[in-house]
Amino acid sequence: MVRRLSVLIAISLLAGCGRMAPLGPAQGEPLPVKPLMAQTTPTAEDLLTPPTYANPERVDELIKRSQRRPVDRFDLPPPDGGAAPLPVGAGEESSTNATGPESPQ
Repeated sequence: MVRRLSVLIAISLLAGCGRMAPLGPAQGEPLPVKPLMAQTTPTAEDLLTPPTYANPERVDELIKRSQRRPVDRFDLPPPDGGAAPLPVGAGEESSTNATGPESPQ
């Protein structure tokens, strides 16, 4: 019981010793030099603020409701009116990576 209490007190003291202060350059150190195309030297706050393109807005749902597909003038049936041709290599037998004879004895 005493050990648990001492561990709890130690954790509380350790958590309380952190100090929150605004970030800035080290004592006696200047901020980085002004970029060539910038009009002013950025402050520490400017350097710590991510630009808008660093955190883009995510779109999880592409379609909000059922919608008809727009007409695509290139989405045409084959010219002979039959079934679409098979992709290249689809008619060939598939090869396997299995080792040994093809038919077991």
